[in-house]
Amino acid sequence: MITLIGNMKELFEQKRNVHVLYSYYGMKEYTEKIVDFIQDGTSLGEYVVVIENERIYRMLKQELAIRLKPEQMKLVHHVNNFDFYYSSGSYHPPAIVDYFFKTVKPYVDNNKPFRSWAHVEWGTMEDPLHLIEDLERIVDGAVNELAFPLICAYEGDKMPEHLQKSLLRTHPYILIDEEVNVSENYTLKANNK
Repeated sequence: MITLIGNMKELFEQKRNVHVLYSYYGMKEYTEKIVDFIQDGTSLGEYVVVIENERIYRMLKQELAIRLKPEQMKLVHHVNNFDFYYSSGSYHPPAIVDYFFKTVKPYVDNNKPFRSWAHVEWGTMEDPLHLIEDLERIVDGAVNELAFPLICAYEGDKMPEHLQKSLLRTHPYILIDEEVNVSENYTLKANNK
């Protein structure tokens, strides 16, 4: 059974420490979601850290230039997702977390509200998919510690079943269509600690 929370905007109004799994199918749907996420954040005066590949970010930037005012565009901080996830030369969760904390440090130190969108990609199935669960658990702790909303976007068609199960265990919320739901697997896991 999935418990419906409501839409993202409503959830973010209720609480700040929100870690959401978004499994997308198709670039049009993906682009609409991320642009709405950025637009919602900047309209509230929040900084938005966008961890995205260069190709997709160029497309987003064109759409954002139409929708956002110049002062809102200044609130958007792009981080190349390849540099982010492979900053140490390999997919290494402690290095990734360190990179993230350095990225958001100015916002945290100056009490500036921020939100983040992370597009998680990998080139081949030989990449260390088992490390993703380790990273997502660490990130979940950071979301609670720093109290910010984070959407983790994964391409649904490229996710093997064991990765899907892992992600449901490490994300308290799941974005499905326009609605945010509670991940029952996360709740069960949290109760077993």
